[in-house]
Amino acid sequence: MSDQREASEDWNGATGLDLEREVERLREAVEAKTREAEATRDRYIRTVAEFDNYRKRAVRDREEYVRSAAESLVRDLLPVLDNFDRALQAARQDPAAAAVTAGVELIQRELLRVLERAGVTPFSAVGAPFDPERHEAVARVPAVGQPDMTVVDETARGYLINGRVLRPAQVTVAMKDADGGAGEP
Repeated sequence: MSDQREASEDWNGATGLDLEREVERLREAVEAKTREAEATRDRYIRTVAEFDNYRKRAVRDREEYVRSAAESLVRDLLPVLDNFDRALQAARQDPAAAAVTAGVELIQRELLRVLERAGVTPFSAVGAPFDPERHEAVARVPAVGQPDMTVVDETARGYLINGRVLRPAQVTVAMKDADGGAGEP
């Protein structure tokens, strides 16, 4: 019997029951550490994902801020372009102002090129059907020789920025009255 007893004891003198308890305790400890490692890994993955989302949001916010600032600046420049158009229209009627007219045209073209690099393009409205998204009606005239709701004159050009309307064109529209005649706005 003493041989059996010696066989059931390990080299530290523990019994088989003690060894089973120790193995079970170690197994539970490993499972607990595994759960802890998985939880830490999950927190790490979530943190990385949150940081990536934050980075993307920051880039998007910065781009939106720059776009908004650019649109604001361009909107402030549009009246300058309108004044160039008016000045050129008046100067073209005086042959003595040909040199000045040519200089003003060069300045206007350069300003338009700079704006085009920023995504700004003018659009023409004359002859097009009235579109409330792209046109702002400032007057209406009798629809003589023109289809109803057609743009017949442009007071101020419209501009697009990256395909979106920056400023609608201010236009005069051909309209018929309900009784077939023309009327005022």
